[in-house]
Amino acid sequence: MLTWTLIFLVVAIIAGVLGFSGIASTAGGFARVLFFVFLVLFAVSLITGQRSF
Repeated sequence: MLTWTLIFLVVAIIAGVLGFSGIASTAGGFARVLFFVFLVLFAVSLITGQRSF
């Protein structure tokens, strides 16, 4: 999940540099949502004591 977040972040940065503000905004939004989902799942994993590598 963190990998997808980084991919969307890179897409947003590249689109922003090239001037595609709509695509950059959408990709940045997806990256933000995925990052928060990752944080919630990570916190739940820490609380429950389950680890998956």
